[in-house]
Amino acid sequence: MESGYLKLDLQLDENKLEEGALAVLKHVRPEWDISNVKFKIFTDGISNKLIGAYLGDNKRNMILVRIFGNKTELIINREQELKAFQVLYEAGCGPQLYATFKNGISYGFMPGSILSTETVRSEKLYPLIAREMAKLHTLKPKDGFKFEPCLFVTLRKWLKILPKEFEDKEKQERYKRDAPSHETLEKEMNELEQLLIPLGSPVVFTHNDLLLANILYDDLENKISFIDYEYASYNYQGFDIGNHFDEFAGVEEVDYSLYPDKEFQLKWLREYLKAWHEFNNISDPVTDQEIEKLYVIANKFSLASHFFWGTWGLIQAHNSTIDFDFLGYAITRMNEYFKNKDKFFALPMPS
Repeated sequence: MESGYLKLDLQLDENKLEEGALAVLKHVRPEWDISNVKFKIFTDGISNKLIGAYLGDNKRNMILVRIFGNKTELIINREQELKAFQVLYEAGCGPQLYATFKNGISYGFMPGSILSTETVRSEKLYPLIAREMAKLHTLKPKDGFKFEPCLFVTLRKWLKILPKEFEDKEKQERYKRDAPSHETLEKEMNELEQLLIPLGSPVVFTHNDLLLANILYDDLENKISFIDYEYASYNYQGFDIGNHFDEFAGVEEVDYSLYPDKEFQLKWLREYLKAWHEFNNISDPVTDQEIEKLYVIANKFSLASHFFWGTWGLIQAHNSTIDFDFLGYAITRMNEYFKNKDKFFALPMPS
């Protein structure tokens, strides 16, 4: 327990969530009366299985138990995730980590409702989201994190473990027909690297996966929280922002016509930069040129987000046991990358 959390010698069955949660609770909440424990199964995640356990009607004291998805250790650095939990908890940005077990973790509950395609752009919430992201980007964890952007390091690693083929014949035909070839992905990644690195986007501590289900709004506290820091690392500031804008489209039924227009993005970016200046003790006011520059950078990096999650989806389509069309998701993300590539790379940087 010297690390601040328990290390349990347990292997949980993803098909017996309640039974597994009780086994963990015996260690992290030994004082709880098991006969009064209630459960809530969360269905929004597409990487892992998640269940909450609470006593009586007090959901704000819920304990979460997450069972990692099959072979997700190939795409997620689990040691780094544990470091992120501790860094974010200490900064008041995340829940407390209670325990690890062989195939998962247990941690505290962050109260709030996940965002929808409507609430993410609401006048009340988007300034809070922008501010929370700026706060995250000013954290400077050292222990367990390399101060280098993870984007292209991760992509190179993922391209090495891309599936060559699928056992399912129908899936294989779809893969060959609709997904980019390995050679195309290599070529596009190198081109992205050559076009994005010269933009000079600051390297900051990023979430990297700010989709709607990973952002909570607690109306009692009027507070935004980010959850699920599986991909948290140092990365380009523009990636976290561009990725968030991509996620306005939703996940289950993706609609990229919901990608925020320039007018909304400029308002959002003004709120972000105001907070960025505040947290970094920059006394100068935010300028229109600064906003316009970040607009161009974020939109160019939104392409990298599509490419990143498209590649991720191809790997998940091969390995995951979760009932989700990962191949369809990957193809959609890659199609969006190719659709917007010329338009976004043509955006001129303000002089």
